[in-house]
Amino acid sequence: MPEVRFTIRWPDGVEESCYSPSTAIARHLEAGGTYTLTDFVERARTGLNEASDRVAAKFGFACSSALDQLAKIETTAATQSADGQVTCLSMS
Repeated sequence: MPEVRFTIRWPDGVEESCYSPSTAIARHLEAGGTYTLTDFVERARTGLNEASDRVAAKFGFACSSALDQLAKIETTAATQSADGQVTCLSMS
């Protein structure tokens, strides 16, 4: 299953490298896209849960790395300005 690494810039300017175990995330985020904080978190949640579900369908268990990444995104989002924007800088 092809993994995807995507780099984001949080509203506070900090850049973070993120991981998805499948290309499912690319249906929800795109390189160069800028999203409101709430929209980004929802898109990341949907995409990473979908990616974890694809791993479960193939291997019989959810992907803890995708769920850990989602938890990290949700935790960091809680510390950001609610009206801020998140930019997806790259996907590879």
